[in-house]
Amino acid sequence: MKKSSLAQAWAMLFALASGFALSNAYRTVAAITAPPLALDMGLSPQQLGTFAGSFHFMFGAMQLFMGIGIDLWGVRRTILVAAPLTIIGAVLSALAPDYGTLVAGQALIGIGCAPAFLAATVFISRYFPVQKFAAVSGMAMAIGVTGMLFTGTPLAWLIEKSSWRMGFWVLAALSVLAWLWVFRSVHEDRLVSNQAVAGGAPRESVREALMRFGALLKMPHTWGIVTLSFVCYAAFITLRGLWLGPMLISRHGFSLVQSGNVALALSLSAMVGPMVFGRLDPGPARRRRWLVACALIFAVLFTVIAFEFGPWCDVLTALAVGFFSGFAILQYADVRSSYPAGITGRAMALFTMAMFLGVAAMQWFTGWVATHAQGWGLEPFGPVMGSIALLLVIAALAFRFLPGPQVEGSPP
Repeated sequence: MKKSSLAQAWAMLFALASGFALSNAYRTVAAITAPPLALDMGLSPQQLGTFAGSFHFMFGAMQLFMGIGIDLWGVRRTILVAAPLTIIGAVLSALAPDYGTLVAGQALIGIGCAPAFLAATVFISRYFPVQKFAAVSGMAMAIGVTGMLFTGTPLAWLIEKSSWRMGFWVLAALSVLAWLWVFRSVHEDRLVSNQAVAGGAPRESVREALMRFGALLKMPHTWGIVTLSFVCYAAFITLRGLWLGPMLISRHGFSLVQSGNVALALSLSAMVGPMVFGRLDPGPARRRRWLVACALIFAVLFTVIAFEFGPWCDVLTALAVGFFSGFAILQYADVRSSYPAGITGRAMALFTMAMFLGVAAMQWFTGWVATHAQGWGLEPFGPVMGSIALLLVIAALAFRFLPGPQVEGSPP
């Protein structure tokens, strides 16, 4: 790729990453808003889990359609059509008079944010050199994680000075700016794709696209990829996006701003992780072994938090969780190398759909665990973190022993 085209591609990628940054802010807003929201509306832990999970459920459920949209109509059109729903959902959440309206607002935000990172990863796969996919994706993910910085100390301070509603008003305004940035900056027709496209090939119909999406599920190696993706990112977001604030406040007596400071530090560590793992990508022959090892390390970290060795241990272990969450970039690289270029969008969509349906399921499930733990007279955070650790071990074993793709350089 020429330097001028590469510079244009980077400029467009930054615009797309702004949407992903806001998506990260929305998906982690519950960690700081949960305590005041629970007091304001009288919500149980299970209701908080449903509130946080509704974003991720709709986000994940829409990945199939967003992947097809990106493959058939391009990144720009898909983003510009979907993103306004984010703004509507944020305004609805800010105005919500009751719990049902709040959940509806989160669902709309989830739909509007659905193409955010998928669009960025497909864009990278199309317009950057293939051998740079992991490194560039790591950079894009790190840029996107900046959205979590807002849902740390700044959001905690904003809530203390006003209310949890003001956070949604600010996010709505930022979403408008991100939409305008994409509208002005992202024009794929100015770039040359690095994927081979058959000249004059007819465009697929939506029905044909859906059938090809279904064909992914018939590939044996898809199930191992989906299983690991369903659990790993969900573990990180369930800690950072739901239980971190309540745990630090209830377990260790932190103030809202102090827990926001920890959330900010965790977000910074999560920014570093993707860049490091993107640079350390060992290639397709060894990448899957790395993924199993990282998932098991993740399980150990959550086990440490479950046993409550003190506030500093919980804080430092949470920071380690943030850093190791960066190994998700190796999962994206694994997907990129496991499927033909022509179905990259749909393969990424299936992977992302599994990730975020996993987040929704884990947040609901851990809310259920916390509610029942309280009913049995137990401190809820130990059982919550222990259940996450167990799910990580199961997912790592499934990924290890289910069939894998045959890639160049891998053992038969």
